[in-house]
Amino acid sequence: MDFEFTKEQMEIKRAAREFAEKEFTSEKGREYDQNYQFPWEFYRKAGKLGFIGASLPEKYGGQGLGCIEACIVSEEFSRVDSTLAGILSGVGFAELVEKYGTDQQKQRYLPGIAKGETACAMALTEPKHGSDAGSTGLDTTAVKDGNDWKINGTKTFITCGDIAEFTIVCCQTDPNASPPHRGVSQIIVEKGNPGLDISQLKPKMGIRGSPQAELSFSDVRVPLSNLLGQENKGFHQIMSYFDFSRTPIAAGAVGMAQGAFERALKYSTEREQFFTPIHRFQFTQWKVAEMAMKIEAARLLTYRTAWFIDHKPGDTKEITKYASMAKAYAARTAIQVTDAAIQIYGGYGYVDSDLERYYRDARITDIIEGTGEIQRYIVARESYREMNLPLP
Repeated sequence: MDFEFTKEQMEIKRAAREFAEKEFTSEKGREYDQNYQFPWEFYRKAGKLGFIGASLPEKYGGQGLGCIEACIVSEEFSRVDSTLAGILSGVGFAELVEKYGTDQQKQRYLPGIAKGETACAMALTEPKHGSDAGSTGLDTTAVKDGNDWKINGTKTFITCGDIAEFTIVCCQTDPNASPPHRGVSQIIVEKGNPGLDISQLKPKMGIRGSPQAELSFSDVRVPLSNLLGQENKGFHQIMSYFDFSRTPIAAGAVGMAQGAFERALKYSTEREQFFTPIHRFQFTQWKVAEMAMKIEAARLLTYRTAWFIDHKPGDTKEITKYASMAKAYAARTAIQVTDAAIQIYGGYGYVDSDLERYYRDARITDIIEGTGEIQRYIVARESYREMNLPLP
């Protein structure tokens, strides 16, 4: 059992950390946070260095790397600055095109993503359908009309929805499907399409450098060839994709926790109470120990999941369970560690430090791409299934 990265992975880790520490400054992080702006300058720089779309195939401009390498980049970027690490949100859903797209779709959309020139999005969540989007069906519909799909409906909380050159829209294409998720398809809609109205969602608590938007579709027409993957198989495609995408999100949560931990550890040797540095107090040492143990446990769980994805891609049930375990545990760790770090800082953590950004940014990791409650349901379901017991 080897717990070490390969020589190549260590080089990626070093390069990612070096790039982030050189380019990501606290001043820039605060600027993009305050202005609700996507960090295009860093996105483009990271694209030129191969960090954007690292797991995309080389023939489309990517690096052809695996989930472990994607997690390494996510952790290192998030460790240095939780806001500027949001540049990785502009590329994530390109994996859906790589996995299910036609050759023409891949040629059209993936090179721009890999170079850091364009961003993409995926629209699943609706005002009335969040975590239950598959069980009750979608209100956004797509019907065939000649050579086109005609799309109507509303999507909300769509990450990068207002800056994406194209969005993969989840639509109900078979209203009579039972259960409803068997009638969901994914259709590519490009920015600027007539009938598509986009509005940015703000104010919001955190990840302000990674914008969220609401998308309204009013008789939006796109060619039938914009179908991604198989008709009425879109929900299965999404769930399969989530097994991969939740793991780098977990790595990002680990990175946020690590970054907050390092800052708090250093500050505990500088802050004095009762004429004594607080790191000499037992209550501080216990807090530090709890933070360190949780981070390491979350990291091991995350990279074990990434290893499964890279080395046993056919073991889908195992991957599904571990991806949910990793995301749920790492997200909760990020929230708890950033909270403890602020406590160590005291008032300055709340008012005049980067920790309040880490705290706000960490909170979303327990919500996006499946809430912590949904992840725990999945873990429980798979645990019952392994024992051949009735499913909950």
